[in-house]
Amino acid sequence: MDFESWWLIFMPLSFALGWMAARFDVRQLLSETRNLPDSYFRGLNFLLNEEPDRAIDAFVEVAKLDPETTELHFALGSLFRRRGEMERAIRVHQSLLSRADLPVSQREHAQHELAQDYLKAGMLDRAEEAFAVLKDTTFALPALRALIRIYESEHDWPRAIGAVEGLRQLANEPVPQLVHYYCEVAQAALAAKPSNVVAAKQALADAQRAAQATHATGPSAASVRVAMLRASIAASENDRQTERQNLQSVLTQEPEFAGLIANDLLSNYIATDEAETGLTLLRAHYQQYPSLDLFNVVFRGLRHQRGVAQAWTFARRALESHPSLLGLDRLLEVELAQAADGTVPEYGPIPGADLALLRRLINRHTQRLDRYTCRNCGFQARRYYWQCPGCNAWETYKPRRLEELE
Repeated sequence: MDFESWWLIFMPLSFALGWMAARFDVRQLLSETRNLPDSYFRGLNFLLNEEPDRAIDAFVEVAKLDPETTELHFALGSLFRRRGEMERAIRVHQSLLSRADLPVSQREHAQHELAQDYLKAGMLDRAEEAFAVLKDTTFALPALRALIRIYESEHDWPRAIGAVEGLRQLANEPVPQLVHYYCEVAQAALAAKPSNVVAAKQALADAQRAAQATHATGPSAASVRVAMLRASIAASENDRQTERQNLQSVLTQEPEFAGLIANDLLSNYIATDEAETGLTLLRAHYQQYPSLDLFNVVFRGLRHQRGVAQAWTFARRALESHPSLLGLDRLLEVELAQAADGTVPEYGPIPGADLALLRRLINRHTQRLDRYTCRNCGFQARRYYWQCPGCNAWETYKPRRLEELE
C-alpha cells in the first residue's frame, strides 16, 4: 500500500519536471532565435527561393554582425563548389578572407577552401599561389599534394619533384610517380636541341634511386620506362651492346611489357647483322608471353627478313593458338600481298573469299579493339601512355590491347 502511494506521487512529479524542462528549452530556443540578425533569415529565404547571389550578400552581412557564423560560410562555399558554381564559392571564401577580425585558424581554413575553388575552376595559376601560401600552416600536407597535381598538369617536372621532397619531410608516405617525374626530366633532356645526355643520365640515376626507395614489387611500368630510356641513350651513343642489355632486361624482368621494346630490340639485332638471332629470340618469347604488339613485330620482321610465306605460316599458327581479330587482320594483309604477287601460301588460299572485302570489314571492327585502355577511368588510346591523359593517373595502362583484355 505504501509503495502504491509513493508511485501516485512520483508520476505527477515526473510530468511536472518534464513540462518545466520543455518550457525552458523552448524559451532558450526562442531567445537564441530572437538574437539572430534579420540578415540570417533573409539569406535563408533567398537560398530557398533559388537566389544564391542575394543569399551570399545576406550571409556576408550576417558575418559582419555575428563573427560566430563563419561556419555557415564554409558550409555554403563547399555547397557551391560541389554544385560546380565556382564563382559563387570563390566569392563566399573571398568575403571571409577580407575580414580583418578572422582568427588565424579560420583564415587558413578559408585560404585552403579558396585554393580548392581555384583548382576545381581550372584557374591553376591562382590555385598554385593560394596553395603556396599554406606551406607553413596546418594545411601544408593537403596543399603540397594539390601542388603536386598542379605541377603534373603543367608538366613542370622539376617543381613537382621539389614538391614531393617537401611532402616527404612532412609525411613518410611513398610517391611512386616520382620515378616517372625523373623519367620525364630525362626525356625532355634527350629531346632538347642539342640533346643533354649528361642531364638525362643523372635524371635516370635519380629515377633508379626513387624506384628502390618505393620498394616496388611485381611488374613495374616505371622500371620498364627507365630501361627503355637508358637503351635510347645508348643507341644515341651508338653503344649497341648497352642498348641490347637494357632492352633484354625488360624481357627477363617484366616479360609482359615485351611488346613495347620488341621493335627496338629487333632493330638492334638488325644493326649488328644478327636479324635471325633477334627474330628467334622474339618468337620464343611470344610462345611464352603472347601479345598482339609482339605478334605484329615478329610478323613484320618475318615478312621483311624471310618473305611473305614464312610470315603467313607464323600468323596462321599463332592464330590457331590465340584467336584474335587484330591478328586475323594482319593475316589477311599477307594474303592480299600474296595474291598480288601471284604466290600461293603453304596452306592454300581461302577458297571463294573476297579477301579485300573481308579485310575491310574486319579492319573497320578492329579499329576499336586496337587500343590500350586505362584501368582507372577507361580512357582508350592507340599508343601506350605512362600517365593516363584522361584521369592523369600513373601506370594504369596494361601493355595489352583492348581485345586481349575482353
